[in-house]
Amino acid sequence: MEEKSQYDSPGYTAFKTKMKRLIGIDLNSYKEQIHRRTHELMARWGMKNYDEYFDTMKNDDKKLREFLDHLTINVSEFFRNKEQWWKIRDKLIPDLIEKRKSRRLKLWSAGCATGQEPYSLAILSAVCGLDSTNPVLAMDIDQGALAIAQKATYHKTPNLINVPNEYLLKYFTTTDRENYTVNADIRRRVSFKRFNMIEDSFGSGFDLILCRNVVIYFTADTKAKLYEKFYKALAPGGYFLVGSTEQIFGYQQIGFESAGPFLYTKK
Repeated sequence: MEEKSQYDSPGYTAFKTKMKRLIGIDLNSYKEQIHRRTHELMARWGMKNYDEYFDTMKNDDKKLREFLDHLTINVSEFFRNKEQWWKIRDKLIPDLIEKRKSRRLKLWSAGCATGQEPYSLAILSAVCGLDSTNPVLAMDIDQGALAIAQKATYHKTPNLINVPNEYLLKYFTTTDRENYTVNADIRRRVSFKRFNMIEDSFGSGFDLILCRNVVIYFTADTKAKLYEKFYKALAPGGYFLVGSTEQIFGYQQIGFESAGPFLYTKK
């Protein structure tokens, strides 16, 4: 009860309002886990009140980056949960090519964080021979994460541990012993854009949407609204892939059909 009253305090309510203006993220849409992590970091930094906490992040980009990373919203790696990726390569993309009678597919990485996911998808689009003039749409609310993504340079561990050696040699360039940069031809296959998943419109006609390990942080009401938006954004016959710890309860009521573990489709 004491922890809950802390999260409901006027001071924290004002802090959340100011943070939304600063970074565009509405902490009210997130589960208690995120609020707990917010307060853990506040204690670690030795902040005495919310005003001091907010002012520190407002005036120090490194502290703001640490705050966002502590919430784990931006944790990612190339080909995370690799079995899902090989299913995209070997089954989903070939199936979509056959359905559309085209190699020009509309692919979206929603909540792309620091870029590992959309670049992974872009690599598979190249492997499968998709039209390179229709780039993977990569969207995230965090401008700092997008800046890291656009630099496209990653430390080998843990970012690249799941990348097959043949892909590493073909699609990356070593900048030093431990860091690799995504090659220009793959970078051109991705288009980055800042995006507020809760407030912005989604567009439509997507053949494949990836939203993995993002929605898990939201409240049940926010999740339900987002899944409805994803369903409407998906083209008939398209696929929607969620993270390996996620499940859409009541997916049939939304209109989805199950296409396998963590994978949904639209009739």
